[in-house]
Amino acid sequence: MSDRRGMVGPGLRGRFVASMAREMMKDVMRERLKEEKYNVDRAAKATREIADSIKTKLKEFHWERYKYVVQVVIGEQRGEGIQMGCRCFWDEDADNFAQASYSNDSLFATAVAFGVYLY
Repeated sequence: MSDRRGMVGPGLRGRFVASMAREMMKDVMRERLKEEKYNVDRAAKATREIADSIKTKLKEFHWERYKYVVQVVIGEQRGEGIQMGCRCFWDEDADNFAQASYSNDSLFATAVAFGVYLY
């Protein structure tokens, strides 16, 4: 671990990297949902499993002092559009987010992961 005395916030190398998180999230959703057909009864369980898996893999990046919040939405693919939005109060120098989507003929999924630095 590097000497960080006197520093406030993450160093350049210790920040949440959205591109790394995004690729991992795409992989998790693709692997979990590639053979799935939409089923309303299984969707809630699948969202929890995907969110837990993403959170576990985010921790493997070892971005110190980050708290992770992960949201996953799964819906039936009907050829319609969907828009999601959020608003957050955070430190734009330290906090960040990543989002990824997956779809097949039967379903769509969107995941958002927030990395919030703990001072």
